[in-house]
Parts: sequence; structure tokens; C-alpha cells
Amino acid sequence: MFWTSKDIEEFIKQKEFIDTAIVPLVMIEGTNLGIKQSASGAEFLMSLTNFIELQFKGRIVLSPPITYTKSMSRKELITAIRDEFIAAGFKYTFFVTSDHEWNIIVPDFDIIWLPSIPLGDMDQKVRQSVLSDQLRQVIPMLSSKWSEQ
Repeated sequence: MFWTSKDIEEFIKQKEFIDTAIVPLVMIEGTNLGIKQSASGAEFLMSLTNFIELQFKGRIVLSPPITYTKSMSRKELITAIRDEFIAAGFKYTFFVTSDHEWNIIVPDFDIIWLPSIPLGDMDQKVRQSVLSDQLRQVIPMLSSKWSEQ
């Protein structure tokens, strides 16, 4: 499910089944190199999280991406976001990122870190294969948390 009024309406009705939020974390950098890496990373994360949403439709809600800069207080940002999702009724909130620093900043949060893979010039079949490979890494992380109940 996506962060749309229609899908959130369904989430409110089905909270016992739709219990997981997936939150993409995208860094914005202003340097020439940084902005290109940021855009490539955002493209990868959005493609991957959309793919995850397709695989787990009816179990997860994909939030809009959260953008941040290095100068922001990331711990405060992510804590506030997690608290809002808890208040909304989500049992699980997973943050998906290509920025490894999140694991250091908030080691006790559910951070799914995957290195960014530039998808821009890939053939559609290759792109689908790459996303499938990445999904195979994510599934055990989600399943492990879901089975803790």
C-alpha cells in the first residue's frame, strides 16, 4: 500500500493485517558529485521500496521518502518519524537506506542498509533482476522481525 488517502483508509480498517511501515531515507547533498550520488541513491531506493511494496501488498505501507542532509540532527528526525508511525498504529517501522551511517546513529532501530546500485542506464530485465536480488536480502530481515511476536 502507498501513502495515499485511499490506501491509508484501508490501513485504518485493516490495522491488524497491515502492520508495517517502510520508510525510505534519502540524503540530499549539494556538491556536484554529491547531488549525482544522491539522485542515483534516491532512484535505487524508490525502485527497491516500490518493488518491496508490490511483494508485500496488504502487509506494508510505503511512506514517502524522508530526505535529510548531513547537517541535520538525524537521530531526532528518525525518532520523531518512528514515534508518529507507532502513534498511527504500525507495529513495525523499517527504514531503508543506502547511507551506512544510520546503523551507527540509531543502532537500535530497524534499519535496512543496502549499497546503492545505479539503475539509470540498465536494461529493464537487468534492473528487475537486480531488484529481485536485493529483495532476497530484505525478506529475511522483515521475516525475522515479524516472527518475533
